[in-house]
Amino acid sequence: MTNPQPLTDEELDELAQAATPGPWFVRSLDDEHAMNLVAVSTVPDTGLGERWPSFDHREIVAATLVQHPRYVDTADEHRDENAQFIAATRETVPRLIADIRRLRRQMEPGLPKGDQED
Repeated sequence: MTNPQPLTDEELDELAQAATPGPWFVRSLDDEHAMNLVAVSTVPDTGLGERWPSFDHREIVAATLVQHPRYVDTADEHRDENAQFIAATRETVPRLIADIRRLRRQMEPGLPKGDQED
């Protein structure tokens, strides 16, 4: 196995800024085509299981279940967990990038151990 190169600052910037702005939410929607659509959305779930056109398709970032026909599903049936994971990444990835940058600064030569910035 090869040792991958660390991400560059430019790659970290791109990763943090490329996706649709957050926060993201898990939504349960319904219509005759999606049948209990599990989606990641820029709008919180209302609990009403809206049917299209009562929701704006431009609010949907990703889907983890579209049942009819079976366009989107997983063999392990972790569709809700997958949607939660995807939604959480919008806020978590920028935090992880900030941690990477903080740790890189701490590793810079010439900084005494007690003087590293957070």
